[in-house]
Amino acid sequence: MAVSNETNQPMQNKNGWNGIIVNGCIRDAAAMSTMDIGVKALGSHPRKTKKLGDGARDIPVTFGGVTFEATGDYVVCDEDGIVVMNQNDVDV
Repeated sequence: MAVSNETNQPMQNKNGWNGIIVNGCIRDAAAMSTMDIGVKALGSHPRKTKKLGDGARDIPVTFGGVTFEATGDYVVCDEDGIVVMNQNDVDV
């Protein structure tokens, strides 16, 4: 499966996302790099995905040895990687 700019741009606008983290591949990597939000993925792949409409929201997910909570976590990214911090560990 690959995530592409064509499917995420409308969702980004509708949901007010600041970034996308994909535990998989993205498609249209050049186009996605021009989006107004950050995109992190394991790689890129040219094959188009079949849209099944599956998914869930507001649930914890775990990948890369890190659990991302549905709410309350802060995620900071740059070219070198991703850091996840619990809201109790951050002075805002």
